[in-house]
Order: sequence, then C-alpha cells, then structure tokens
Amino acid sequence: MLIQTAVDALRSGRRLEIRYDGYIRVVEVHACGYTPKGHAVMRVWQVRGGSVSGERAGWKLLRLDETRGLQILDEPSEAPRPQYKKGDRDMARILAQI
Repeated sequence: MLIQTAVDALRSGRRLEIRYDGYIRVVEVHACGYTPKGHAVMRVWQVRGGSVSGERAGWKLLRLDETRGLQILDEPSEAPRPQYKKGDRDMARILAQI
C-alpha cells in the first residue's frame, strides 16, 4: 500500500524517491492522510528532482494514487523543514505527521 510506504519513510526519518508527473523526485514526508474527497496524500518537502511547475524544491501536496515507484532511500530526512505546520488543512484525516 502506497500510503504505508510514505508513513514508513516519515517514521523512519528517511527520504523517499518517487515518480510523479513523469519526474523522479526525492522528498521528505511531513504528513500523510486523506483529503476531504478521500484521496490519499502526503505533504512533502521536495529536495531534488523535476516538476511540472519547474519548482525543483519546496512544499508539495502529492496524491498517492498518482505516484509510482516509491522507494525509501538510505538518506536521512531533514524534516521538519521551516514553515511546517502540524494539522495540515488540506487533509480531513491525518494518519501520521512530524
């Protein structure tokens, strides 16, 4: 289950490599949960990789049903990043957070 892999990365303090919108990205998971519409999502800080917007680093809310190839890396996460706030407003139900 994809959300479990994201939760495992968060809890283990490791970075996560994913394929999203055709780009390989390395992210630090800060929160995992579900939107009001029931979509599994993760709030991440993107460390490196591509992006449709061209923004290679920064905050992202990624839908897990649009994510492929999740792999926990042997790289420590630097979470929590500055400006992270608990209780993500885009999530109706939070499973795990920093």
